[in-house]
Amino acid sequence: MFGSFVVDLTGRGPHLPVPGETVKSGYFKMGPGGKGYNQGIAAFQSGGEVTIVTKLGNDLFANIALDFMKNLGMDTSRILRTDEYSTGTALIEVDEKTGQNAIMVIPSACDHITDDEVDSLKDLISSSDIVLTQLETNYSALSRLIDLAYSAGKQIVLNTAPVQPVSDKLLAKCSIVTPNEVEAAALSGIPVTDEKSASAAAGYFLKKGVKAVIITMGEKGAFVTDGKTEKMIPAYPVQALDTTGAGDAYNGGLVTALSEGKDIFEAARFASAVGALAVQKIGTAPAMPRRDEIDAFIASRGKENEE
Repeated sequence: MFGSFVVDLTGRGPHLPVPGETVKSGYFKMGPGGKGYNQGIAAFQSGGEVTIVTKLGNDLFANIALDFMKNLGMDTSRILRTDEYSTGTALIEVDEKTGQNAIMVIPSACDHITDDEVDSLKDLISSSDIVLTQLETNYSALSRLIDLAYSAGKQIVLNTAPVQPVSDKLLAKCSIVTPNEVEAAALSGIPVTDEKSASAAAGYFLKKGVKAVIITMGEKGAFVTDGKTEKMIPAYPVQALDTTGAGDAYNGGLVTALSEGKDIFEAARFASAVGALAVQKIGTAPAMPRRDEIDAFIASRGKENEE
C-alpha cells in the first residue's frame, strides 16, 4: 500500500457546524488515519500480507503511526521520514446523530514524496502482487509509482479519493478504480444516482483503458463491472456510528479478497462486509475489523448482500 498518513483529530457533536457557527462538543479523540494508512491497516486486519509505504515527519505525531503498526505486528521498514515537513493531520467533525462527517486534510510530509523515494520501492513492487494507492499524496509520486507497477506487470488498484483530475495516461495503467458516487460523477461528468447512471459513469473509465470499475454508493451498495459483466452488490444494512473510514475499510478489504483469488464480484461482497463493520465503530484505522470478525459477520448475515 502506497499512500497518505495523517493523525486524525476528531470531534463529535450534535450536528456539523455551518460556516461561522461554533458547535460545542463533549468528545475528542486523536489517532492514526489517512486514506492510504487506513486502507493498509484494513487490508492487514482483514487477512492480507501488507507493506505500508507513506512519509512521516520527525515529530511526535509520527510515533502515532509507527506505534500503532508495531502493536499490530506490522513491518515499518518502508516508512519514509523527513525533517523538512511535519507529519500530516486531519481535522474531522462527526455528527453524532447521523454518523456523517466533514474532514479537512493537511497531508504535509506525505504530500512531498520524492522521485528517488519512489524509485527505492522497485524491489518491494517487484515482490508484490497488488499495488493499492489513492490521490492523497503528491501526484508526481503517485504517477511514478503507477509507472513502476505497470512496467512490472502488477495489479494496480486506484482509489480516486480525494477526488482530483486524473490523466488518461495514468488511468490506462490501472487495473481497477474505486470511486464513490461523488468522485465518479466529478471525474466522468455523469451524475451517479442509480445503477443505470453508475453504469454510464463506469463506461467512462473503461473507455480510458481501466480493466474494472467499482463505484461505491453508500447504503445503495456498489456498482461493479469487469468490462464484460456488471452487477449491483448490495450493502449490508447496519446502524452506522461513524462513516469516516468506510471507503478505506472497503478498499482494504477489497485487495485482501483479490489477493486470495476471489473475482472482483466476490471481492466486492467481502469488502462490503469490512465496510459495514468499520462504520459501527468510532475512528478510522482503529475501527478496521479483524478477519475473525469479518468471517463471523458474513456467516451471520448469510446471503444478505447477494444480488
